[in-house]
Amino acid sequence: MSSANDFAPFLEVTRGRIVESIHFGAMAVVDSSGKLLASCGNAETVTFLRSSAKPFQALPFVERGGVETFGLAEKELALICSSHSGTDEHLEVVRGIQAKVGIEENFLRCGTHPVSDEPTARDMLLRDEEPTSNRHNCSGKHTGMLAHAKMRGLPLENYIDLAHPVQQTILQTFSEMCSLEPSQVEVGVDGCSVPTFAVPLKSAAWAMAKLCDPGKLPEARATACRKITHAMTTNARMVAGPGRFDTALMETADGKILCKGGAEGYQIMGLLPGALGAGSPAMGIAFKVSDGDLGGHVRPIFPGISTDSRVRPIIALMILRHLGALSAEQLHLLAGFDARPIRNWQQIEIGEYRPVVTF
Repeated sequence: MSSANDFAPFLEVTRGRIVESIHFGAMAVVDSSGKLLASCGNAETVTFLRSSAKPFQALPFVERGGVETFGLAEKELALICSSHSGTDEHLEVVRGIQAKVGIEENFLRCGTHPVSDEPTARDMLLRDEEPTSNRHNCSGKHTGMLAHAKMRGLPLENYIDLAHPVQQTILQTFSEMCSLEPSQVEVGVDGCSVPTFAVPLKSAAWAMAKLCDPGKLPEARATACRKITHAMTTNARMVAGPGRFDTALMETADGKILCKGGAEGYQIMGLLPGALGAGSPAMGIAFKVSDGDLGGHVRPIFPGISTDSRVRPIIALMILRHLGALSAEQLHLLAGFDARPIRNWQQIEIGEYRPVVTF
C-alpha cells in the first residue's frame, strides 16, 4: 500500500514569491515489454485506477464479440469506455446502446448525480428535468456490463457484484493485462458501485502500453484492444465531453495518444506505436496525485475549457512535452490546460501553477 514516502513534488501553487501549496504524486512510464522508462516518486505505488480502468473493464466484452453481437458503432464503444459529461448527445448514445442490447435505464445500478456539463445542466434546470441514471458519467460502462451479461445469458440483477461472472471475467482480464495474478489486484467498490482495482502504477502503465501495442497478445484480445483504442481516439467527445482534458488531448493528438482520467487524482495515458516518430514504441503512462487533486464537479477555467483538477492536465502535458509526444502547435492548442498564471476575480495576476516533476 502507498505511503507519504512514495510521493514526490508534482506541482507548486504560488502567490507572489511564496509557494503557497504543493501537490505531490508518483508516476511510471513503461513500454509494452514492461521496461520502466521513467518514474517520479515510487513507480510501485499501489493505488486505485478508478475510472481510468474503464477501457480494461470493456475489454473482455469486446474480446468475446460484444461489438458484433449487438452491432455497436465506434462511438457507442467509446461511450462504454467513458466518463462522459451527461450531455444530450451522450444521453442519446447510451439510449441507443440500450435499445440494441434490449435493456432499459432502470436496469442500471450506478445511481444518479448532477450533470457536469454546465450548458446541459442549465438547460435541464430550465426544463425542470432531474438527472437520471443515463446521465451518470458511468452509464456507458454499466450499460456495457449489462450487455456483456446478456450476451452470455447471465443474470442482470446482480451484475455489479464482484462474484458475478462478468466482474470475475473483468478482474481476470485486467490482471492479465497487468501481468499479475488476480489475487495480486486489490479490489474496492467504486463510486458507481462496481468493483474497482488497485495495482502498482508500473503495472497499470504496462497494461496501457499493451492496450496500445497488443501485438504479443492472443489474436482475439489484440483485435479487441485495437477496436477500443481506435474507438476512443476517434470519438474522443464520447470519452469525456466538451472542454474536458481527455477529449481535448485525444482530439489534438491526431489519434496517437489514448487518455483516461479517474477520480482521486488518477490519470492514465498511452502512446500508440509511432507517436514519437516512425518506429517509436508504444508507452503507457500512469500517475497519481497523492491528495486526490481537486476532484469534485467539472468547473470552467477558460471559455470553452473545463477541468475537475488543477494538477493532472498540467502534469500530463509536462510528461508528454518531455517525451516529445506533442508538437509546438499541439501544445499551443492545449495551452488552456497547461502551466499558467493564476488570476483573481479582478483578473489580476497573483501567482502561477508550475510543475516541478523531475524524472
